[in-house]
Amino acid sequence: MGEAKPVLDVRDVHVHLQRRLVLSGVRFQIQAGEFVGLIGPNGAGKTTLLKTILGLLTPAQGQILMDNRPIRRGNPAIGYVPQKVHLDPDIPLRGRDFVALGLDGVRWGVPLPRRSRRERVQQALASVRALAYADAPVGRLSGGELQRLQIAQALVGEPRLLLVDEPLSNLDIRNTHEVVRLLRYLARERGVAILLVAHDLNPLLSALDKVVYLARGRSMAGRADEVMTSESLSRLYGYPVEVMRVQGRIVVVGSPDVHVVPPDATAYTSLQDWEVTTP
Repeated sequence: MGEAKPVLDVRDVHVHLQRRLVLSGVRFQIQAGEFVGLIGPNGAGKTTLLKTILGLLTPAQGQILMDNRPIRRGNPAIGYVPQKVHLDPDIPLRGRDFVALGLDGVRWGVPLPRRSRRERVQQALASVRALAYADAPVGRLSGGELQRLQIAQALVGEPRLLLVDEPLSNLDIRNTHEVVRLLRYLARERGVAILLVAHDLNPLLSALDKVVYLARGRSMAGRADEVMTSESLSRLYGYPVEVMRVQGRIVVVGSPDVHVVPPDATAYTSLQDWEVTTP
C-alpha cells in the first residue's frame, strides 16, 4: 500500500505583503495524528503562514492542499485557536456556551438539533478535561482553564487539522506542560493533525513528531534532532549560528563576529526581524 495522503500539504509557498517577500519556498506536510511545531524567531513569517493556511492570504507562488484539495477560506475541517482572547471578567457566558460558539461560526442553514448540539459540546469539553468548570463564568477562569476551552471550541466542529497560535505564551510551567500533554493526546487519540506555533521549542521537545523551523521567510522541516543542529540552521539562516544544549534546553545563538545583510533584505522591516533569538 502507498503512503497515506497528508492532511496538510504546503508546496513551495511564496507570499508577498505590500510588495515584500515574507515567505519564500515554504514546504512541509502533516499527516493525520501528527503533532508538529512551527518554530522561529519574531518576524520569521509564522503568523503569515497561518493566515495563508486559513485561506486569508493567497500565495504568489506555490500551493496549499487540505486533504489533497486546494485550501479555501472558512474550511470547517480546519480548527483555529487564536493566540489571545480578551474577555470581560463580568461577561455572562458559561464555559459550555463559549465552546458552543465553535458550532455557530461555521454552520449555515438549519442548525443542529438541540440534543446533538449539547452532545457535541459535552464531548468537546470532556476531550480537553474541562467538564469541572463547564458552567463557570469564562471571565473568571485561569489562563490554563480558558486555554482548554479555546481548544474545545476549535474541536467542537470536529476538524481534521487544528492550528494553535502561541498557546503557551501566557501560561506558567505547570499549565504549559498540561496543554502540551493535552494536544499530544488529541493528536494520538483523535487523529487530529496539529500545527502549534511557538517561539520556544523547549517545552515541546518530548511531545512533537516534527518541527517546521522558519527563518528569513524560509523553512526547514523534519524531526527535531534533524532540524535543530548548527549545520541545518546555519544553512537556513544563510550565516553561522550555533545550536547548543544547555541543561537539557536547546539554545540558538548567532556568531558574534558575523554581520550579514540578507540578499532579500527588502523583505524585512528591520534587522530584528531576522536576528537569531535565544528562547
